Amino acid sequence: MLKSMTAFGRARKINEAGDRDITAEIKSVNSRYLDCTVKLPRAYSFLEEKIKAYLTERGISRGKVEIFIGVDVLEETGLAITVDHAVADSYLAALYDLRDTYGLKDDISVMSVAANRDLFKIEKPEDDAERDWLDVRSVLSDAVDMFIAAREREGANLEEDIMKKAEIIKGYAEKIKELSERDIAGYGAKLEERIKKFLSDFEIDVAEQRILTEAAIYADRAAIDEELVRLDSHFKAMRDIVRTPEPAGRKLDFLLQEMNRETNTIGSKANNAEIAHIVVDIKTELEKIREQIQNIE
Repeated sequence: MLKSMTAFGRARKINEAGDRDITAEIKSVNSRYLDCTVKLPRAYSFLEEKIKAYLTERGISRGKVEIFIGVDVLEETGLAITVDHAVADSYLAALYDLRDTYGLKDDISVMSVAANRDLFKIEKPEDDAERDWLDVRSVLSDAVDMFIAAREREGANLEEDIMKKAEIIKGYAEKIKELSERDIAGYGAKLEERIKKFLSDFEIDVAEQRILTEAAIYADRAAIDEELVRLDSHFKAMRDIVRTPEPAGRKLDFLLQEMNRETNTIGSKANNAEIAHIVVDIKTELEKIREQIQNIE
């Protein structure tokens, strides 16, 4: 099952104690790797690594993921706020220096200084810290459930579209096979005739068997059977990859490179204008698939 890297999830509820109204939002866009940022209230900043680890546990492995946790305090319990006097002393000294050096108006007050939140220490009892994580995780879990469901829905749409395009390419490959078999059937005879004419023009005498052998060798080099067989095996591999529960984006990207390589080889070998046009059509569909794959985890 494919999963899109673009999704959104949101949940909100009041914790069991009834003293916190918690909101969790998670959204993501495409990224080559997992790039996770977490925005938390300052008093809950200690939860950042726990949240990132939780995402990994839930199987999120790629995408630029942004998480927002909001906490409205309905009733304060067990929270202690104290002044960090060392920081406050340095901060005030810097303000006084700024005032005296530049002759600024002295409007330093408790409220203006208190605007610097770094002056305060927010201390929570150890058991409260664990309780906070359980409260946040409960809401985060609901948001991630919604987020993953959205990824899976969009992934299913991408899978359907990719496989439709793959079937179109298979149809093109079948057409190329028909044209190639028809061309190769007459290619050896035409080449033999041209070789004989060339030798006759220059009055060169070569054994008939040698001419037949050389014509057969060149005809074999022009054959694209191996490329078509490998291309067909890539289609089978694609079906297997999209059905796996594992992240498939990188595997599909690599497989698409191989399909492009086989298509280019077919185009360079084929001595037929119609086949050349079909090769362009195949490359167009492969490019459409490549664009879709960029959205897959």
